[in-house]
Amino acid sequence: MPKRRKYSTEFKHEAVEMARTSEVSISQVARELGIEPNMLSRWCRESVNAGPKAFQGQGKPRDEELASLKRELARVKKERDFLQEAAAFFAKTSK
Repeated sequence: MPKRRKYSTEFKHEAVEMARTSEVSISQVARELGIEPNMLSRWCRESVNAGPKAFQGQGKPRDEELASLKRELARVKKERDFLQEAAAFFAKTSK
């Protein structure tokens, strides 16, 4: 099975612009660019629906949120461990 190709945002925007301004069909533009016509059609729809924010990539906000939550979890665990050690220390000294 061939590897999945990834295309840059600039390439996608330029391909969509070519498809819109060209007098030939989307299929012909896609063949000239070496991509599938279905893919170029999907890019055109995404560009219309999302406007300039199209093609930001998938999972970015989710990945950033996940990393943020992991950092916060690590900080909270350190605080919890510190408080447990402090409680144990003061419990020993108060006896």
